[in-house]
Amino acid sequence: MFIVARFLLGLLAGSRRDTNVFWQLLDAAAKPAIWLTRWISPKLILDRHIPLAAASWLLIAWVLTVKVKIDLCLQLGANACQ
Repeated sequence: MFIVARFLLGLLAGSRRDTNVFWQLLDAAAKPAIWLTRWISPKLILDRHIPLAAASWLLIAWVLTVKVKIDLCLQLGANACQ
């Protein structure tokens, strides 16, 4: 979510985004995921594409986590998941 919000704010703020306080907060919140993605990804991937790759990895992880949670709830019953 921070990466998407950072992208949208970057579109609105333009070249002055580095001086924007909200941009700096979103950048600090998104930095761990972006750093990890840069570290994992090959150097062939451009730096400007790293936030998109990080958002993709996080979306995939979220979908898989929800799927596992749903499977566990189906196995244990609805009462165990409330």
